[in-house]
Amino acid sequence: MSVIPILIVASLTMALLFLGAFIWSVRSGQFDDTTTPSMRVLADEPKLKKTAREAGDETAPDPAGGKP
Repeated sequence: MSVIPILIVASLTMALLFLGAFIWSVRSGQFDDTTTPSMRVLADEPKLKKTAREAGDETAPDPAGGKP
């Protein structure tokens, strides 16, 4: 039975630490922009580097197995 007060104090300390971390994150602006991340999924990805064949490199191997 003597362990119960220790567990209560430990759980209250942990709860206060999590509350402090949450308040700190809200004040530092972690939750300011909630719209942009959901819209970023819908945006088109920028085109990556062109393949060697699209860039006009005639020495690049043909993906179909033919000669360049």
